[in-house]
Amino acid sequence: MASSLIGAVVNPVRNQGLVNNVAVNSTKELVKVKGPGLFLSAEITKQGGNSDLTFIILDIDGQNVVNISVAALFNQGLTSANSYGISVFRSGAALETVTIGFPYPLTFNKLLSLKVTVNEPGVVQILANVITAS
Repeated sequence: MASSLIGAVVNPVRNQGLVNNVAVNSTKELVKVKGPGLFLSAEITKQGGNSDLTFIILDIDGQNVVNISVAALFNQGLTSANSYGISVFRSGAALETVTIGFPYPLTFNKLLSLKVTVNEPGVVQILANVITAS
């Protein structure tokens, strides 16, 4: 029934990636999804590190959509939901969570890739959940 609704998302899927004890000055691909599909949202949680110089990188079909550090998100004041679609939150448990979700789904034909580049010591783990659909 849902597939007959105009504008409805069909077959949503959660894609998860996890890295532990990430080396400084390294890039790790957390989620890689082959297309075609729709990007709906992402959540990236970082535990550890004290300078927030970990970069979140979202590429769709070889085009960069997001490339920003956790520190820059805090410095720019993107600490609540906003129309830009990217925000950052700090929990009482010293976790930083970056959320990405635009007002409309983004189409990808070949490949969606979510990576992190860690430029700070002490990052214990990074967990990512990316929601895609067909």
